[in-house]
Amino acid sequence: MGKCKKRQMSETLLLGMMLAVVGGFLDAYTYIIRGGVFANAQTGNIVLLGLHGAKGEWKEVIFYIIPIIAFALGVVVSEMVKNHFKIQAVIHWRQLVIIIEMILLLIVAFIPRGNMDVIVNIIVSFVCAMQVEAFRKVNGNAFATTMCTGNLRSAMEQLYYYKNKKDKELLYKSLQYYGVILFFIVGAVFGTVISNGIEEKSILFCEMVLMAAFLLMFIKEDR
Repeated sequence: MGKCKKRQMSETLLLGMMLAVVGGFLDAYTYIIRGGVFANAQTGNIVLLGLHGAKGEWKEVIFYIIPIIAFALGVVVSEMVKNHFKIQAVIHWRQLVIIIEMILLLIVAFIPRGNMDVIVNIIVSFVCAMQVEAFRKVNGNAFATTMCTGNLRSAMEQLYYYKNKKDKELLYKSLQYYGVILFFIVGAVFGTVISNGIEEKSILFCEMVLMAAFLLMFIKEDR
């Protein structure tokens, strides 16, 4: 028998699916509750920015450019956390990212709808950027937990190669991508239903998922 490969818990499929639920939830939350902004995939915001810019609607342009800038800053801060705490023995640097996410989303839960939505979108975009930058692999393969385009491309690519090579490992990789996409959709469904029910406070659902992910990561390695 071959030797089982060890991997960090932060790169397991289970954790990837949990974070995908958070990603899908946050996208639904900001779109439904916080002014029709996409917090995760900034492509939609960039398109909307361009549409309003073409019409000379500069107030709307600013509304969409702010979360884009916040997302960019989130990537930088995530890398800073990684560089400063990567050799921390007590707690994994990705757990610190989860803690920052939880603190910021807890603040969001108590910000009322309306004029403060722009602040919420800044915070959520920042959080999503930190998550997508910190959690980039599942079982050694590149994944995204806050958006689906790249995952869908990779899923179809691996499925195509499996059809040609009949290598079950390729099929397994493809199914992992589809699994993350499925849980992203589940998160979006939860985000829609719960947001329509309890509005701002619905984001506390993400707190529970992130806490579970944080605790799960104390399992240092998984075979």
